[in-house]
Amino acid sequence: MGTWGAGAFDNDEAADWCGDLDHAAPEKRPALVEAALTAVLNEPGYLDSNLAVEAIAAAAIAAPRPGGRSIDSPYAPDFLLEGGRLSLDHHLDDLALRALTRIVGDHSEWRELWEDSDHYDEALQEIAHLQSVL
Repeated sequence: MGTWGAGAFDNDEAADWCGDLDHAAPEKRPALVEAALTAVLNEPGYLDSNLAVEAIAAAAIAAPRPGGRSIDSPYAPDFLLEGGRLSLDHHLDDLALRALTRIVGDHSEWRELWEDSDHYDEALQEIAHLQSVL
């Protein structure tokens, strides 16, 4: 996996997932966000980093915009960068919070990879910010 920053969209897997979301029919997008979050929670045992980064991107998209950072990464879905919206059910907030907790917890490849880097604190701050606005 190529990673160039600690942001929610700053890796190949998240960028690919965002491309899939962007190309999906608008009525199917909420289900894709929910599926990315649910995949993390349904994964038994060790959590693969690819599932984690997709869920982090989904959580960033689900995070309420007031009080949150605007989505301006060129790797985010184009429809959001162009001012489009995604109407998501509020139950996804809790789902996203639980997924993020799982991602930074034990038995997570995402956490282990970041712990081995010089940017672990930055990555944790990104997750903490998402948690604070959800």
